[in-house]
Amino acid sequence: MDYSIFYKDDYTSPDQVNGHWDYFISAFNSSDRVNNVFDLVSADIKYWLVFPEYGFQPEEVPVGSHFLAGNDEAECMLGFLRQSGIQAHHRVCIDITGFIRPHLIFMICWLHGSGVKTFDAIYSEPSQYLKKEDTTFSDGKVTTIRQVKGFEGQHSPDLSNDILIIGSGYDDILISQVAENKNNAKKIQIFGLPSLRPEFYQQNILRAELASESVGRDTGEHHNSYFAPAYDPFVTANVIAEIINKERSMKQLSNIYLCPLATKAQVLGFTIFYLYELSEGGASIIFPFCNKYAKETSTGVSRIWKYTVELP
Repeated sequence: MDYSIFYKDDYTSPDQVNGHWDYFISAFNSSDRVNNVFDLVSADIKYWLVFPEYGFQPEEVPVGSHFLAGNDEAECMLGFLRQSGIQAHHRVCIDITGFIRPHLIFMICWLHGSGVKTFDAIYSEPSQYLKKEDTTFSDGKVTTIRQVKGFEGQHSPDLSNDILIIGSGYDDILISQVAENKNNAKKIQIFGLPSLRPEFYQQNILRAELASESVGRDTGEHHNSYFAPAYDPFVTANVIAEIINKERSMKQLSNIYLCPLATKAQVLGFTIFYLYELSEGGASIIFPFCNKYAKETSTGVSRIWKYTVELP
């Protein structure tokens, strides 16, 4: 399948975003690129979701926000989703920019299971990260590494030909932790190139290099590195397909693990690919879970993407 056939549009400001939806869902944080889009997009019903990992107090968030609670992504999201009123025929748009990654992945799984065949996703690029390559996105304290709910494969006890495909972002500690967790697997990294901004690629490589001992090679300089645009989920899905097809042509794979740790656009690409091609068999999306994420990591908005996602 060629995922590049899916539609995407880009805009220079939130007021240009074309479309009207029955439901618009966004994850609240302190970034302008999240708040400005929420205010200006057109929808009958808009929902702010407040994730516990951001640590917001009730007085810090907009009136009417939905505070989520739970010990995992499914428990956290299901209460809201079941009460939302979303049905298969509704026009749904999700601003994926501020979402916690496994919660976004689970939400797409829920939409798929609810019969939703298509939805729109918005992703806003930052003008700059607050501390450049030293920007902290998570607190780095991994509580568990496990399969994301809804993306749990039936794995083989044979570990001889496992592969782990990591979408590598700035969180070098998370990259290291997940690589060490799958110590027997062949590690393959996907980096965002072209990056969201020219300087972001170098910042990304500087951070990912800190995890090179765990991954087992020199970052970005080996045949186990691949590249996909940091802003394009559909090309990302194509690159994952290229990797798996290449690996399968050389040997029978025992287990496949995907771990999206880069941009939310690439997280979307990992999720789409899994739903289309890996939902049966020995493949999982895994994630290193943390209890705390930064409320604000960027300044400004440089470009806004709208992706039209078609589900299998």
